[in-house]
Amino acid sequence: MTAIFFMAHAAVRIANGSIAQFGQFMESAGFPHGVLWVWAITITELVCGSLLVAGRYVQLATIPLAIIVLVGIGLIHIHIGWFVGEHGTGGSEYSVALLTLLLLVAVNERGRG
Repeated sequence: MTAIFFMAHAAVRIANGSIAQFGQFMESAGFPHGVLWVWAITITELVCGSLLVAGRYVQLATIPLAIIVLVGIGLIHIHIGWFVGEHGTGGSEYSVALLTLLLLVAVNERGRG
């Protein structure tokens, strides 16, 4: 399910055509070539998510996903508060849950090796 969460974000970004909009946000946050960054994020989510589903290079695949989440928290979510829904509008709650899931996936894979 952890992989599906990341892959869903990427797929919806492509399907909704919101890459350019996200790219503009990235540029406003100081990242040059925002659309390229967003494509890199999107492809990373799809590739690393696929690796997690396939059970290949699992620990390595969790690292770039964790970096994406941490940067997202720093750029967006921490400024909005903690709660995502009901009590908030896009806070850090979901991202922290994703980080926890990534940690659990990595530790579980380490226990297998």
